[in-house]
Amino acid sequence: MSLSLRRVVTGHDEKGKAVVLIDEIMNDARSMRPNHQGHGIWATDDYPANLNSNLDGKKIEPGPPGDCSSKFRITEYGPGVTARMHRTQSIDYVIIMKGEIDMELDDGVIVHLKEGDVCVQRGTIHNWKNNGTSPCLVAFILLPAKPIQIQGEKLNSTG
Repeated sequence: MSLSLRRVVTGHDEKGKAVVLIDEIMNDARSMRPNHQGHGIWATDDYPANLNSNLDGKKIEPGPPGDCSSKFRITEYGPGVTARMHRTQSIDYVIIMKGEIDMELDDGVIVHLKEGDVCVQRGTIHNWKNNGTSPCLVAFILLPAKPIQIQGEKLNSTG
C-alpha cells in the first residue's frame, strides 16, 4: 500500500488575510528501493524564504539534500528496508513519528530510535535500518551545509 499523507499549506490572499492555498491528499509516494517510500512535502530555493510567492514548494523537491535552501520530507521505512549507506551535504533534523528504526554509522555504531525521538544528523555517513516488524515513519527537515573537511580534505556527499 502506498504511503498517503494530507498536506495543508497556508498563504495570503490579495488583502493579506490568511488562507489555505493547498489541502490535498498525497498518494504519489516516491520509492528509491524496496520497503522504502516517501513524499517531498515542501522545499525552498532561497533564504530567507520568500513568503510573497505562491509557488508550490513541493515542485522544488527533486535533487539531493543540500542542493536548495530547505527540504521537508516524510519517509516510511518498512521492515527489512534495503541498506543504503550515504552522506548528505546537509544538516538534517530527524523526528521519529511512528515505530522504531536503527541509525547505523560508518564506524559500526548503531543507535536505536523510537517514536518521539529526535536526531540531528550532521553530514555523517549513515544508514537507516528497520529491523522490526512494523513500518517506521520519519520526518526530515534538511538544510544545506558547508562540506565536511577532515585534515584539509573536503568529503563529498554520497547520496
